[in-house]
Amino acid sequence: MTEPARKSRLRDKRVTLAHGGGGKAMRDLIDDVFVTAFEPDTMEDQARLFSDALQEPGAKLAFTTDSFVVTPLEFPGGDIGKLAVCGTVNDLAVGGAVPLWLSAAFIIEEGFEIMALRRIVATMVSEAAKAGVRIVTGDTKVVERGSADGIYITTSGIGVIPAGRDLAAEKIREGDVAIVNGVLGDHGAAILAARGDLALSTNLESDCQSLASLMATAIKAAPNLRAARDATRGGLASALNELAEGAGVTVEIEEDRLPLRDEVKGMCEILGLDPLYLANEGTLVFLVPKEEAGAALAAIRGMPAGKGAVVIGRARAKGPIPVVMKTIFGGERIVDMLVGEQLPRIC
Repeated sequence: MTEPARKSRLRDKRVTLAHGGGGKAMRDLIDDVFVTAFEPDTMEDQARLFSDALQEPGAKLAFTTDSFVVTPLEFPGGDIGKLAVCGTVNDLAVGGAVPLWLSAAFIIEEGFEIMALRRIVATMVSEAAKAGVRIVTGDTKVVERGSADGIYITTSGIGVIPAGRDLAAEKIREGDVAIVNGVLGDHGAAILAARGDLALSTNLESDCQSLASLMATAIKAAPNLRAARDATRGGLASALNELAEGAGVTVEIEEDRLPLRDEVKGMCEILGLDPLYLANEGTLVFLVPKEEAGAALAAIRGMPAGKGAVVIGRARAKGPIPVVMKTIFGGERIVDMLVGEQLPRIC
């Protein structure tokens, strides 16, 4: 016999200060919007977690946290909820961890639409399921109208790094090959176009996606994979600089190998932006020994998130510049860390 649908106790159409006051209104909001969606195992003030992976001798916990303040909240290819899940899952995955659990804390502005909140939460549930993680605990606060910009979300993530796995920039060696899993700059360009300030017309969508399965596949195919970074704020350029400086090498990339859509190139030319610094939310770069690069490419190209994977460069002996680019004209260009903020509020 089918159980009757749970009757909602939440009648409000917008969030009010009472929903953050600790009383019945707050309980109704939490129960109706969050608990019914995330289905936590307990309503205690902490999640109680267990995984067989933690029992493996030599296994290590990985723990990360990130906050998301993107504008607009909903954009082509995703919304702030998708970013909050995928961004934290990816931070765990690029360190070699198997993501398992997330927490989610919401700062909600008075007047925010309940239906918009439901859409965001539904997206989080969907993306968590795709990534194989559970949202197990969280928090909600409401601030006065004008004190925030709709909603901010902070997610923290816990994963397990299997015994013997140790990805780190310091492992990178001369001759290692740099690989990206797909096109660059789509997220930053899509967010810029979605804001509507510049009357730009484009069909670009954010590349926001979970990369946990892709990383697991890459590691299986290339067991000596050295290190990886997701190219989020600061783009590919900043990710490569972090890796090169941590390894004490110079990473050389080739301009004609960089996977960029014509729309992204055109937008950057019009606005004077550099696509190497545009944010990505579903693109990572990793370095592997040269002899394992072919296997890694073949493996991830068989996945939706890796079908556009290409080799973009290699590590060479340390020089005065951490990252350089061989241009299409045959010269070399310095690729420095991002200075300042090219595009704020992109994640």
